Amino acid sequence: MANQLVEIVSRNAAKYGDREAIRYQDYTSHEWVSMSWNNFKRQVDRMALSLEMLGVGETDKIALFSQNCAGLVVSHFAAFTNRAVTVPIYATSSREEVVFITEDAGAKLLFVGDQRQYEVAIRVVETVKSIKHIILFDPNIKLVKGDKTSMYWDDMLALSEAASDENCANVIRRREEAEPSDLAFLIYTSGTTGRPKGVMICHENFDEQLKIHMKRLPFLNDEDVSLSFLPLSHVFELAWSFVCLSIGMHVVLNYNPKEIQDTLKVVHPTCMCSVPRFWEKVYAAVMEKMRKSPKVMKMLMKEAITVGIRRNVTYIGNGLPVPKVLEMRYKTLDKMVLSKVREAIGIDKRTIYPTAGAALSDNITAFLRGIDLPIYIGYGLTETTASVSFFKEPGYRIGTIGTPLETLDVKIGENNEILVKGPSIMKGYYNRPEETAAAFTEDGYFRTGDAGRITDRGELVLTERLKDLFKTSNGKYIAPQALESLLGEDQLIEQVAVIGEQRKFVTALIVPAYDAVRAYADKNKIGYNDMEDLLKNEKIIEMFMENINVLQTDFAPYHQIKRITLLAKPFSMETGELTNTLKVRRNVVAKNFKEEIDAMYAY
Repeated sequence: MANQLVEIVSRNAAKYGDREAIRYQDYTSHEWVSMSWNNFKRQVDRMALSLEMLGVGETDKIALFSQNCAGLVVSHFAAFTNRAVTVPIYATSSREEVVFITEDAGAKLLFVGDQRQYEVAIRVVETVKSIKHIILFDPNIKLVKGDKTSMYWDDMLALSEAASDENCANVIRRREEAEPSDLAFLIYTSGTTGRPKGVMICHENFDEQLKIHMKRLPFLNDEDVSLSFLPLSHVFELAWSFVCLSIGMHVVLNYNPKEIQDTLKVVHPTCMCSVPRFWEKVYAAVMEKMRKSPKVMKMLMKEAITVGIRRNVTYIGNGLPVPKVLEMRYKTLDKMVLSKVREAIGIDKRTIYPTAGAALSDNITAFLRGIDLPIYIGYGLTETTASVSFFKEPGYRIGTIGTPLETLDVKIGENNEILVKGPSIMKGYYNRPEETAAAFTEDGYFRTGDAGRITDRGELVLTERLKDLFKTSNGKYIAPQALESLLGEDQLIEQVAVIGEQRKFVTALIVPAYDAVRAYADKNKIGYNDMEDLLKNEKIIEMFMENINVLQTDFAPYHQIKRITLLAKPFSMETGELTNTLKVRRNVVAKNFKEEIDAMYAY
């Protein structure tokens, strides 16, 4: 069978013709623009020829350094047609990160999306000699004087008009000779504990994921609308969006993550994958709305959520028939309250919302299911081509990360590490034979680096990230992610890093939701000069600790946070404290905030 990534666009163009394939915002007018399947195919064919004319062929690498946009998607499929390999790079990456990735991969071309990325790219080509051209998606990018390396997207497409018969024959031959074992993607890990590694994902890895997702999610169809919100450099979004395109869905590309709330209300997606932080903010917003509501409405909202959880989690979630009285009450409350909550979020038409990348608290998961948002908690890594497991419907159980995909062999190894073997597991790390060998057991299982267990019903439960696990000076092991995901329920907390390695007790650095803290201070008549002054106020610190103590009640005393420091500036990628996937780099945080951390243990 031909590689799916090579065939998707041609197959669906023949099936759907002028029907919409992709929707995106125009760079100049910012209006939403629709690209049909026929036009999608034309652009892929033209770009494939243009790549050939610039010398890109089998096994060559093209780097994609951009926000989500139509050109990004077209470039992926054009590369596959040439048996070339795409190297996605986060749009927020620094020059040093782009240099490392493109040099390690030996990229021939570097595609960029905006002015900042172009200015980074210009400096990158000074160092990375393998890069011959920079391709600009945005026609509004202003070129540096004397730049002879770059060309705009339209000019790149226009190269195909001068293609020779030999050029055309080469592209056709490559497409026909494509093999399942061909490398499709080289995706670099975000590097929370060391330098990034290039994960080699082959076409057969993706084909396997496509096949099993079609089997496990038979209710997905070509009338669904998927909003591409996470960056396409993230394996979760990349794999999900390409599954959606294969099905023939309408895929809408969100260019600016900060505009997601507005985009939701314009697009009304039936599908969207996201990370837990997005849903934590949705939960906080609804809780705040409920807090500010009149007493009668507040009581009605609480009852609606309670009834929704009983119906959707206790009964439907477990595959049990819903009692008639409960069903009638739910329908009334859904019409009066819950439907309006979903409309306010922008998710009134709903099919599936996969969520992974970190832990989402059980309370928030139950709440979202209770208001009838079909959140599918899942688990996966770049090395496993995304999904290892996710909720089944019906029969999911909150507190788990779902059941493993049917073609994967999952077992629990030493130190309770989750081990995985199967056809969707990566080929290895690019140019890293020793690290590839270390990533697998002697009998061929991939070491995930995550600890967990398997329930009596075959579900996976994730307990901690082994690399994040630390031990206090009292010899007690602490799983910081468990605490951090729990604190995500607090609408006053934006970011958190739990501390305690070789310390007497557990503490936390907390980045508050600044506007919410100001509102609390104003309401309670707490005076302050600036945010830094406010966050040192004992009343504010006491309020945070009271909230935290309520949340961490079920944790053992040695596992509970004893002291906190409130930070007036958030963790950021620019300072190295966050990866491009917004995971905390604990070693960098420990270094950057050494003074604040030491102060929490000084008394």
